[in-house]
Order: sequence, then structure tokens, then C-alpha cells
Amino acid sequence: MPIKAAHIRETFTEYAAAHPDEKAALSAVLEALDKEADLTSRKTEPVHVTAGAVLVNDNGKVLFIQHKALNKYLTPGGHLEPEDPNLLGAALRELTEETGIRGSITPLLPGPVHIDVHDIPANDAKGEPAHQHADVRYLFGITGPADVTLQEEEVSDCEWRSPDTLADETLRNRVLAAIR
Repeated sequence: MPIKAAHIRETFTEYAAAHPDEKAALSAVLEALDKEADLTSRKTEPVHVTAGAVLVNDNGKVLFIQHKALNKYLTPGGHLEPEDPNLLGAALRELTEETGIRGSITPLLPGPVHIDVHDIPANDAKGEPAHQHADVRYLFGITGPADVTLQEEEVSDCEWRSPDTLADETLRNRVLAAIR
């Protein structure tokens, strides 16, 4: 069963209460929920929810994957699937799908470390107009070795990097605060 709108609303409402300075950035999602839009579908416009994972190893390094379609190093993440039990589960699924990492992966925070609403350009090949993603990012830790087996359809490489290299300042500061 797909993630319920009530779960998305609760997650976004709690996050906005904890980070009131970001409420304006989340308004498109909250407005879409008020209109009963299915934010779990990648076809929902103008915004839909995605899930992301920031994985930190024992050495305090963050896993970045090279996303083939964008040819950029990013943290793992992607669209929600009907079998996802909740947003945290979707982030963990994306992490394990894209990296093949299994084992002792645990959430480091009870809720999202960051929610980033950003523009996605139109993709004529997929018949997708320009839209926005509301990427709900969770912070995970892994102990011990992390054997990576990349999902070759979407990912071409990976690197463990300092959290200082996270491009988004808010995400970077929150990750650093959580792991120190």
C-alpha cells in the first residue's frame, strides 16, 4: 500500500514546526496535500515527494553516488514506490537499491535531517514537464565494512567524502551537528 497522505502531512508538519524558517519552502507540498494530490506519484505536478539517504560510516565519511542521468555525485535517493511503508523506509530502500549495501544501517535521527524542495527540468524523453521534488532526507549510519555493489542502471561510481563536501549548507550543517 502506498505511503499515506496523512504520513506525509505529519512528517512535513513536524519538520516545519522544528524548522520554522523553512516553512515557506515547504508550502507547495502542504498546499498540494490540502488539494488531496497524490504526492507519492512521480506524475503529480507541480510537486511530488521523493526520499533521500545520507549514509555516514564509522570514519565520519558520507557516501556519494554518481547519478548517471545527471552525471553528478549526489547522496542516494529517488522516487517513492507503492511498497514503501513510510518515508524513512523509502529512503532506506533507495539507499540499498542504489548501493547494494546491506547490514547494520540504522537511522541516526528520529525524523528527516533535511527536506529540500528543488526544481526538476522537463524531460521530454520521459514525457515529464518541469516540476519540483520535495526530497525528504534521512540520516543513516553504518558500522563496519560497507561493501558497495552499484545499481548499474542508475549509478556509475561512488565515493566516501567528508560531510564538509555536502553542497547544501543546511544539510551539511545538520549532518555535521548530528555526527559530532
